[in-house]
Amino acid sequence: MALNGFVEFFQKGKTFRPKKKFSPGTLRYSLYKQAQASLNSGINLRAVVKLPPGEEINDWIAVHVVDFFNRINLIYGTVAEYCLETSCPTMSGGPKFEYLWADGNKYKKPTPLPAPQYVSLLMDWIETQINNENLFPVSTDIPFPKTFLALCRKILTRLFRVFVHVYIHHFDRIVAIGAEPHVNTCYKHFYYFIREFDLVGPRELEPLQEMTSRICHDPSPSPEPGSQTSTTQ
Repeated sequence: MALNGFVEFFQKGKTFRPKKKFSPGTLRYSLYKQAQASLNSGINLRAVVKLPPGEEINDWIAVHVVDFFNRINLIYGTVAEYCLETSCPTMSGGPKFEYLWADGNKYKKPTPLPAPQYVSLLMDWIETQINNENLFPVSTDIPFPKTFLALCRKILTRLFRVFVHVYIHHFDRIVAIGAEPHVNTCYKHFYYFIREFDLVGPRELEPLQEMTSRICHDPSPSPEPGSQTSTTQ
């Protein structure tokens, strides 16, 4: 599948939540456009995720967290009408994996919830984080907080669980609407990114391990002189 078709799919579709956008003229908007251009060019997805020379890693991660939030919103939006409390009474990834919700406020202890409620709370929670300029600064004059990387790990780990649920419980719907190649490409992009910067723990990746080994087999790009090497093999 051509990557430009993938980009068009995610630009035209309806998201489960309103899209978070970067303001034109900001550094993160420029990085976002650079990342989109790389996807459009059809270059290897392993290469797309690498930190561009001279850029700050926190800026690069911030751009991708927001972009993945938007994309996974869209993916879930395509199955949301089939993901009901009756059909999905737990937020699970098959019989071995159940995800409990905790947010430190209303849900202080990990709590089992129906999948649609879990995803709704998750997307609200992420939206709150990325719209908080103390956590995701808009201006490069404001430094990222020390907790930024830990927060991004938490966001991406929880977004991965949406992939797990969609692939395991709603893949028939994805296939029926012809979205399988787009969802697979988004998953590969996400997977290579979290592996490149070691952002999601290996245990979290277990539910999709078999599928990952089947679809994520792009060759590693040859390192360029002076370029950053992957933090995870």
